[in-house]
Amino acid sequence: MRVIGTAGHVDHGKSTLIEAITGTHPDRLKEERAREMTIELGFGWLTLPNGEEIGIVDVPGHRDFIENMLSGIGGIDAALLVIAADEGVMPQTKEHLAILDLLQIPAGLIVLTKTDLASDSGWLDLIETDVRAAVSGTVLKDAPILRVSARNKTGIKELISALQTLLETKPARPDLNRPRLPIDRIFTMSGFGTVVTGTLSDGHIAVGDEVEILPGGAKGRIRGLQTHKKKEERAVPGSRTAVNISNVDVEQIRRGDVLAHPGQYQAARRIDVRFRALKDISKPLQHNDEVKFFVGASETIATLRLLGVEEHGAGEEGWAQLELRDPLIAVRGDRYILRRPSPSETLGGGVVVDHQPKGRHKRFDIDVIKSLESLAQGSPADVLFEAAMALQVAPVKEMFAKSRLEADAAESALQELLRNGQLVMLESDNSAMKNAMAAALPYWNALQEKILQIVESHHTQYPLRRGIPREELKSKIKLTPKIFNAALSFLVSRQSLLDQRGAVSNPGHEIRFNGQEQVKVQTLMRRFEVNPFATPSVKECQAEAGEEVVNALIELGDLVAVSTEVIFRKKDYETMVERIKNAIRQHGQVSLAEVRDLLGTTRKYVQALLEHLDAIGVTLRDGDVRKIRK
Repeated sequence: MRVIGTAGHVDHGKSTLIEAITGTHPDRLKEERAREMTIELGFGWLTLPNGEEIGIVDVPGHRDFIENMLSGIGGIDAALLVIAADEGVMPQTKEHLAILDLLQIPAGLIVLTKTDLASDSGWLDLIETDVRAAVSGTVLKDAPILRVSARNKTGIKELISALQTLLETKPARPDLNRPRLPIDRIFTMSGFGTVVTGTLSDGHIAVGDEVEILPGGAKGRIRGLQTHKKKEERAVPGSRTAVNISNVDVEQIRRGDVLAHPGQYQAARRIDVRFRALKDISKPLQHNDEVKFFVGASETIATLRLLGVEEHGAGEEGWAQLELRDPLIAVRGDRYILRRPSPSETLGGGVVVDHQPKGRHKRFDIDVIKSLESLAQGSPADVLFEAAMALQVAPVKEMFAKSRLEADAAESALQELLRNGQLVMLESDNSAMKNAMAAALPYWNALQEKILQIVESHHTQYPLRRGIPREELKSKIKLTPKIFNAALSFLVSRQSLLDQRGAVSNPGHEIRFNGQEQVKVQTLMRRFEVNPFATPSVKECQAEAGEEVVNALIELGDLVAVSTEVIFRKKDYETMVERIKNAIRQHGQVSLAEVRDLLGTTRKYVQALLEHLDAIGVTLRDGDVRKIRK
């Protein structure tokens, strides 16, 4: 699930464009429709030709509403920079572009709208030249430019196709099993109660999960989930999600709060950051300046403590510590934006380097700067995790080798990843953990879901079978035997699956006959009652009740197939075996003809039964007679 965000100057046609490609107008407030501009965040969605469903966030373009724009733009996977062909690059175009660049939005398209208002193609060529100059040196420097008229519906198909191509080259967000939903809307619904919305990151949530609202700490439980107005049992990273929460009132939540699983995140009041100032700020930043800090969907006033310098000039990069007026949730690697409170101005932004520093830094301490530089490059745990992500699943020693960490650092990083749940040990080898198989959590989550889905699909398709054969399962997920065995053993040890006699199943799966099948079973069993030792053949049974029913009866132990042709009821089979064993005990041996007379049946059945008993080790053939196998 991916989310796309619009950006661009006011009245350049962002909302109209979204309506043209999704069929939904994103402006939800009466005031927005009356003023023909977006004030709050608007949302739409569409299904791409390849079947992927994506969400679209429409953000305000007017300068007065730029801070509402920031609450929606941070959680997107790609951007549509919208520029009207009749006006070209305007002030908010540049400001939105600067914000996209500071947030390092991973992909984007440039959409030249209102092309029906352009005088001729020469004018559009000039506008494109100006646009290329404006985006040079930014994350959109290589973004395609598409010419579109929402009014005439020209270029819309090409835009959707380009969007699909763009997203196909970008990986989906990883599931780190630490979900957080920055809340950008809060409301109540009659009969449901409190509902919050946001873009989910870092993990999945499901109906029934216990959650807490941070930083306040209110706890509740998920009653329902919706994505694009469709009910879901589970929301995945990157999805625009609406969450219905029980036991939490709307008064306990504010925009910018974060919904998470209990105990996984801690609010911060002080954050260390790498900062880059925009090239056109009105004046340098000074130590102890008051700024507005935006991260996720939250904003707060912060005091800017410059590290290593007295002031921070236009276009410069450096280190800073932010002391926050209000606690909020952020983690290392989050992108943020700083703005001047008055007069309003975007100052710059960067990346969170340490979201829980131990204390207030000495501003000109060289060791502090070195420590921040090291953190920016990544901790040993970060380096090992990246190696694990690249290998997906491999012995720990291979992850160590790829990380190129020193032995002690690698071991410490391994323990940290295991504590945080970012690495899953599929095998336990206390004597040599380095040889044990491990998987990066996002890869394991995807693999586990795939395996469970294949098993569940098999149960749905073949409800009368015990489970899917191991070899069939292995061929479907296309893993090496070693990785497959480790993954399956891990799932079995966690009781997520059962592995019985070569068939893999869900723990709750049972073979159950429906009404029609039960009638067939009863009819078949009556045929066995008539001649218990001269029974219908396997083929006759299959013709009577169906192959799946007969196989299920064998699986359940109600029938015993002693050959490909001969089959008995279990109780009749046990009676015959006991009679044969008693005869051998009395006489020391028994011939085929004697067993035939003993059971009052024909040679066909006796020969199949005796060969079966030889094969399973009950009897031993000695010439023309059978003896008990010792």
